[in-house]
Amino acid sequence: MNIETTTLKREKISVAGKTTNGTLKKGSFFNGLNSTKSINPWGILVLISTFILMIGSVFLVFDLQNDFAQFREERVNSTFGLIFLTVATGLFFFKAAFFIYNLYLYFRYKAIKSVSNEELPTCTVIVPAYNEGKQVWDTLMSLADSDYPEGKLEILAIDDGSKDDTWYWMQQAKRKLGDRLSIYQQPKNKGKRHALYRGFHLGKGDVFVTVDSDSVVKTDTLRNLVSPFVVNENCGAVAGNIRVLNNERALLPKMLNVSFVLSFEFVRSAESSLNSVLCTPGALAAYKRTAVFACLEDWINQTFMGQPSDIGEDRAMTNMILKQGKYVLFQRNAYCYTNVPERYKGLYKMFIRWGRSNVRENIQMSKYVFTNFREGSKIGIRLLFISQSSKIIMSYPFLVFMLFFIIMHPVLFIVSTFASILVLSSFPVLFYAKRYSFTESFWAYSYSILYTFGLFWITPYAIATASRRGWLTRELPAAN
Repeated sequence: MNIETTTLKREKISVAGKTTNGTLKKGSFFNGLNSTKSINPWGILVLISTFILMIGSVFLVFDLQNDFAQFREERVNSTFGLIFLTVATGLFFFKAAFFIYNLYLYFRYKAIKSVSNEELPTCTVIVPAYNEGKQVWDTLMSLADSDYPEGKLEILAIDDGSKDDTWYWMQQAKRKLGDRLSIYQQPKNKGKRHALYRGFHLGKGDVFVTVDSDSVVKTDTLRNLVSPFVVNENCGAVAGNIRVLNNERALLPKMLNVSFVLSFEFVRSAESSLNSVLCTPGALAAYKRTAVFACLEDWINQTFMGQPSDIGEDRAMTNMILKQGKYVLFQRNAYCYTNVPERYKGLYKMFIRWGRSNVRENIQMSKYVFTNFREGSKIGIRLLFISQSSKIIMSYPFLVFMLFFIIMHPVLFIVSTFASILVLSSFPVLFYAKRYSFTESFWAYSYSILYTFGLFWITPYAIATASRRGWLTRELPAAN
């Protein structure tokens, strides 16, 4: 039995926030999504274990001071060790100074308030989807529920040759939304970049908004997201504020939710103060039409080491718009909630894809960031580039040092690492607690432990395999 025959037998679709005649009430869809919170015994155990490990390590650090002193002396007395410690110390002071600079930029940042309906530009929202199933329905319904003038909003959904029932759910959304939604099918799976490319050519809006098909937006998200284009004529792109949608379903999404808040609401706020957000996220981003078509052919034909680029389309588009001298801003008040991997395998595959994209686009950025590519000061964006590049450049030296440390002094490595996590991760904990929830903020500690011990290999591996293609996380599970 094929997919369409099966899915046509499903019960009538019910959506939170519908009126009795089946139409959507404005502002009701997002609020109707399941937000039930439950106590997870396994999660409590993980948090308790996290604190035991960190606090116990702090006591051991003080108890093993003589051993640490001897280790430092051994390193200073060796040529290699002295060089590494000198570089590491210099990098530490740079990172500390850069953090203080980011803190200053963060406090300078202010989100742009929504402009009036009359001022809002025409907007085309493009939703590419591949093997997304029913989630694409939720995405499209949340977009249709937006507080945006209907006469100025165009929604396009493009099925990129899905192997599941994604097209069925797009058809169901089309039946419900009518002319407000246009749906298209790619003849075969060609990749997200090609689906977006088709959407850019089909769209009629002055502003393009791209939304991932596993995401939902708040009612005021679209109008908040596009308002900077009205206020700032030189704005070429805007990044949305990404939070985790499935953070009540597993422990990894809980950790990522806290991590995302720091990455977006702190890091991108600081970058936005410099008019230089380095990556507009695929989950939610907006682009000025003229800026897109100024680089569209280069973007769709982009290659790396002779191979077509089929990943990192969001970072690549951001890079090309920055190169035009345009500003890229962040809107903290434009919320998008997206699904993230719930298992380790899906998580590391996502990070590998991001890591490869970072390597590629840092190389591209190095070709223009030190030129006179735009008017005004360029010191800020150059510091951003240096900071990000240093993480890539130093990944192998630090990996070698870490392995050496583990082999020669495993106890010192473990206790110093856990103690460092307690100190360094306290900022994201405090930041999340201030912005959202005190109790959930502690997941920042658990996430740091996971990343340090379970994902440390991602950047070195991404560098070594930067030329490899493939999305990695969108295929259907293998049949048993």
